[in-house]
Amino acid sequence: MADEMKVTVATVKRWENEDGIPGKAAQEKLISICQKEKIDLAEVVEESIREQAQEIAKSNPYREILFHGSKSGLKGNISPSSRDRCDFGAGFYMGTEPLQPLTLICDYDESVFYIVSIDENELKKIEIPADIEWAMLIAYHRGKLEEIAGTELYAKYAVMDKGYDIIAGRIANDRMFYVLDNFFQRNVTDMALVESLSALQLGCQYVAMTQKACDAIRIERKIPLLWMERQALKKVSGRNRKQGISLANRICRDYRREGKYFDEIIDSARQK
Repeated sequence: MADEMKVTVATVKRWENEDGIPGKAAQEKLISICQKEKIDLAEVVEESIREQAQEIAKSNPYREILFHGSKSGLKGNISPSSRDRCDFGAGFYMGTEPLQPLTLICDYDESVFYIVSIDENELKKIEIPADIEWAMLIAYHRGKLEEIAGTELYAKYAVMDKGYDIIAGRIANDRMFYVLDNFFQRNVTDMALVESLSALQLGCQYVAMTQKACDAIRIERKIPLLWMERQALKKVSGRNRKQGISLANRICRDYRREGKYFDEIIDSARQK
């Protein structure tokens, strides 16, 4: 490896022992080696994180192991302080699968990945099913239902997840965001959306909505991402997005005449 990289053996040993990291030029060389040897660097990163998570889980059988990606690293105490227009409103978002938060932060130079755990005892939790209820609750939190404020339908979703410490539901990642956006724009039906939810095999997210829930979260590992790792993850993100859009287009085409469009649901709410 030292010969291939044109560095000393001592330098490679420092990298292996995490006493230092390769510079950008060295990382570019490592990417070339991975390509030549047909090594999927993003897969290596994900597998390493999964192994660490399994190791942590063995020592913490009563805690849920989750993953969080931060664009610039967590500072201070964990709090429910994301922007309001997230899937379920302001909260602290964690995923059950590492790849989604990894691809979410791969465009940012100072991004940091975290393995976290949470003790759900004494926390009030609601699980949102992967169906139209999930989509309509997201529509409420993203401000898509404001035009029917005051109706029974609006009131239903305004209170659905209130009073809970933890909300668990599917992740509206790059692939599902495309379908959701088309649903809100009246291009696909609720039936197509629900079928896409099943077919795209989305991971789940846990959202700590209260400070009580955030206080039950513990950071288990902090994992800064190398430049070369972020480059590999960018490719995965782009590939997944294309595959998801292709699959979603096919499903939406197959179900374009079945179910209701978003404007039909809204119009029906107005008439009640």
